[in-house]
Amino acid sequence: MKKLVIALLVLGVPMVLLGARAQEKTKRGGPTKAVAVVRGFGEHPVKGIIHFTATENGVEIRGELSGLKPGKHGFHIHEFGDVSSDDPKCHGGHFNPEKQKHGAPDAAERHIGDLGNITADGRGKAEISMKDKLIELSGPHSIIGRAVIIHEKADDFTQPVGNAGGRIAGGVVGISDPKHK
Repeated sequence: MKKLVIALLVLGVPMVLLGARAQEKTKRGGPTKAVAVVRGFGEHPVKGIIHFTATENGVEIRGELSGLKPGKHGFHIHEFGDVSSDDPKCHGGHFNPEKQKHGAPDAAERHIGDLGNITADGRGKAEISMKDKLIELSGPHSIIGRAVIIHEKADDFTQPVGNAGGRIAGGVVGISDPKHK
């Protein structure tokens, strides 16, 4: 009996603490939904909308893009939402407040903004449906006011930024009406 009580405590305490941390996140009073309207840079015909929804287990990312070349494209959050220039480099580098190495979304070490790749089908359409545990909509890892960037090629997760090629499309992540679907 004593062993059972100890086992329940060992297993139960972390669960309670995780639940408290999730409640703490929702109590911050930050936004629960965000959106980025994505447009191609220069002659790239890319367009679409990406929605971000804060949950207790991370941020859900859902959206649809069209006008892409078929195949994989690097998908990142960049540090600045500055759209004052036609040069897509005004968005800075990958969002990396923790000064980590570049990596895949499931890597132990990665930039906060490393979201991996999206895949466009034969018609150039990419449907996005993923969840990320590092980005946030409030706090030090907030992506609000930053840029979501689509690259011309696949991110191969090599250093320093994954060889994904040029930036072909992007949009600024803004707060969305939580009642809007």
